[in-house]
Amino acid sequence: MKYTCGLIFLFFFMLKTAEAQNKYAGNPVLKGWYADPEAVVFGKQYWIYPTYSDKYNKQVFFDAFSSSDLVHWEKHEHILDTGAIRWAKRAMWAPAVVKKDDKYYFFFAANDIQNNQEYGGIGVAVADKPEGPYKDHIGKPLISQFYNGAQPIDQFVFKDQDGKYYIIYGGWGHCNIAQLNDTFTGFVPDSAGTVFKEITPTGYVEGPFMFVRNNKYYFMWSEGGWTGPDYSVAYAVADNPFGPYQRIGRILEQDSVVARGSGHHSIIHNPKKDSWYIVYHRRPLTETAANNRATCIDRMYFDKEGKIIPVKQTFKGVKKQRL
Repeated sequence: MKYTCGLIFLFFFMLKTAEAQNKYAGNPVLKGWYADPEAVVFGKQYWIYPTYSDKYNKQVFFDAFSSSDLVHWEKHEHILDTGAIRWAKRAMWAPAVVKKDDKYYFFFAANDIQNNQEYGGIGVAVADKPEGPYKDHIGKPLISQFYNGAQPIDQFVFKDQDGKYYIIYGGWGHCNIAQLNDTFTGFVPDSAGTVFKEITPTGYVEGPFMFVRNNKYYFMWSEGGWTGPDYSVAYAVADNPFGPYQRIGRILEQDSVVARGSGHHSIIHNPKKDSWYIVYHRRPLTETAANNRATCIDRMYFDKEGKIIPVKQTFKGVKKQRL
């Protein structure tokens, strides 16, 4: 009898343990080496569009991942590749995906151009569904030159409260903002005729991201070297997307017991629960190779003044939550 009771207790203990584990995503949340994750919500689905983390000449496609609960993720393979973007040859990086007028627009960087004589930069593709397949929207790069010293990479597309869309981008320590036209085929100059305005905050390196909370514009970016342990995320705040921005500080850094090289992120907000999540990549402590980067999700909180509380990296990840 005691033996039988023991088995029953063990069974229910294992069942409860499995249920508890099933409630959390676990970090990394995606299998394989993926970096620069763009996280976005379409309808009742969470989506992650990352960079395939490998040598530049092997970065010739994008995968996507979808989930209804932040825990279980479905992989959608090769939703965009160099077969669809003929001018892209390598180094396809850092997607930014938005929905507009029942179409999905996929912004990306390609070719890692080093000067204005090389061909490449930031492109845009379009599809009827978030999982694609995507096709080239304009048949050439949308931004193919260096403006204000910004390498045309690491684009983020931001929809402002008035419905205008802006592209915010740039590597090499410079960040530009430009208003996109209605068809995402070009730009709208400001009243002075300027298209690309520099908004680089102190410490900026690459990987911009922007969101609005309580009518404050939070401008986030990555700083430090992406191949090293000091890669991190910082932010500043302003009253409008053009600034001027007041730097607040870093909110995501390496953790000696979890991971190093933590950065290039995006943010998910569940408005029903007012839950905020940071989706980012990091390098496990067991890894030294530059491209061995894994995508993770952790909770992000604000204090009473609206400042972001430094993020604690976890192995458990986030709790299951539907939209």
